[in-house]
Amino acid sequence: MRSVGMLPVVVHGGGPQIGALLTKLGKASEFVDGMRVTDAETLEIARMVLVGKVNREIVSAMNVHGALAVGLSGEDARLITAVPRGRDLGFVGDVEVVAPEILERLLAQGLIPVVATIGADQSGQAYNINADAVAGAVAAALDAEKLVFLTDVSGLRADPDDPASLLRTVSVTDLEHMVASGAAARGMVPKAEACIRAVRGGVRRAHILDGRVPHALLLEVFTDEGVGTMIAADVATAGRAVGAGEAS
Repeated sequence: MRSVGMLPVVVHGGGPQIGALLTKLGKASEFVDGMRVTDAETLEIARMVLVGKVNREIVSAMNVHGALAVGLSGEDARLITAVPRGRDLGFVGDVEVVAPEILERLLAQGLIPVVATIGADQSGQAYNINADAVAGAVAAALDAEKLVFLTDVSGLRADPDDPASLLRTVSVTDLEHMVASGAAARGMVPKAEACIRAVRGGVRRAHILDGRVPHALLLEVFTDEGVGTMIAADVATAGRAVGAGEAS
């Protein structure tokens, strides 16, 4: 993303929606290390929910404000090449390669790509991929200025159970230590790992924000105080300057 102006890319998951439909269909969910075991039937349900429901809803909501958003998944134009994460998880994948050309073409036309996190391996087999991991990989592949996560907590905490221990700015090295020591726990781990991958891959800033706060993204990007946690390669030189693009 080297053009002047803000060029957003939206990456989304849909774990709660997938779980709700599985329950409605009477199919039990099994988890290993916090990840849903995905057999062939569950994969088809995940694709239906992510690509056919959640993606469509996000695109529709965005296009109320103008003909801007275009929905796609990691299977389109071979955007995301996936590899299996582990035999015990079935069709759960990791990002192997991001081919950003389709995103760059859409951005060049002033459109906003909205990416559902289904990828495929070299043979065309589909995999469900963690949305945090995809966001970090996409941001790095696009050489994005910023990576922004909207979540349901105030940001990264020194003590995961103490809201008062919110960290406003963290270096990527310190974040690596937090993951290794267990200070970053539970659902924050994939976000932290994605931030590390992105910043190590050339993204200048990563942000973890509370999406429940009105205008959270604007407050973080356009104010000195911000509202969440910013991760940068070097805290000493980290600022909150507005960048050329976003991948979230």
